[in-house]
Amino acid sequence: MHDLRAAFDLLAGRRVVVLTGAGLSTDSGIPDYRGPSAVPRQPMTHQEFVSGPAAQQRYWARSHVGWARMRQAQPNEGHLALARLERSGAVAGLITQNVDGLHGAAGSRTVIDLHGRIDEVVCLRCDEITSRATLHERLTEHNPGFGAGVDARIAPDGDAEVLDVEHFRLASCLVCRGALMPHVVFFGANVPKDRVERSYAMVEGADVLLVAGTSLTVQSGLRFVRRAAREAIPVVLVNRGPTRGDDLVTVKVDAGCSPTLSRLSAALCGLEGSRSPRTDPDRARTA
Repeated sequence: MHDLRAAFDLLAGRRVVVLTGAGLSTDSGIPDYRGPSAVPRQPMTHQEFVSGPAAQQRYWARSHVGWARMRQAQPNEGHLALARLERSGAVAGLITQNVDGLHGAAGSRTVIDLHGRIDEVVCLRCDEITSRATLHERLTEHNPGFGAGVDARIAPDGDAEVLDVEHFRLASCLVCRGALMPHVVFFGANVPKDRVERSYAMVEGADVLLVAGTSLTVQSGLRFVRRAAREAIPVVLVNRGPTRGDDLVTVKVDAGCSPTLSRLSAALCGLEGSRSPRTDPDRARTA
């Protein structure tokens, strides 16, 4: 954490916008795709999902098991630290690549869910948006005991490694009987344009962009770091290991998100409360 002081100096007293990725949620028990302990896997693409009932049966069977566990995840210290920073006025808004909804659960209010929310379901025919919890209850009724006792590895999108899906019964839209899909941006699909534009606007209104828990491997998140660099907006990056955006950042803290954000939050919230430049992140206790 040798750059923690530099990160604090850059963030203190400035309007901060945050960009987060899967690495922020690993301490909540949700694995990431590209971290040091990530297991290589190929998630289902949008094109595959909409190809027909066979793909949808496979997805929902696996996701039904994964959601039963993923819905139990709780915000960790990193999520809570960012929520405290928003309440203090230090953070103006947050863009997340995660679909787990943990920022909202932690108390963050100005959040753009770039890739959607896994706790919502959308009908492919009529666009009706409903609760994932309600669908989970319906699928449980259709498939009693399915997945019980299965110790399956869970992916960041809630997918579980379940092989026997042949007899899994689907549930359709209660409005039009259309096929249901998680209200998320699958691999191979584009983030809605208005969501991207709102994110660009949020970044361009910042004094500093704080990036946490992402390797910036995909363009979806990297573009905002590139926009910040193009607009001469400093970038603070908190992530373990190398990222695709390392050459664009002003300060990098190569460390875990939870302890680093907790220490920064304690120091920055102290500064907001006292307006004292002496607040020291190296001495601040984890809140």
